[in-house]
Amino acid sequence: MNIASEMKSDEVLRIKLEVLKREHRDLDDAIHALEDKGGVACQFTIKRLKKQKLTLKDRIMVVEDALTPDIIA
Repeated sequence: MNIASEMKSDEVLRIKLEVLKREHRDLDDAIHALEDKGGVACQFTIKRLKKQKLTLKDRIMVVEDALTPDIIA
């Protein structure tokens, strides 16, 4: 048995959310470091990292939505 099967699904989602947020912050730090460095080659890398960051943001929103209970008004 693995740890994920023993945990509740909400716990797994919360851990996944923290990992995604950490990756998002790491990409943000990398982008800032490359922007300070400058250069044409860096611009292509920055563009690629920004796309990855947007993809991570979308994944974060999906997990957050899964953790938020539906409220019927």
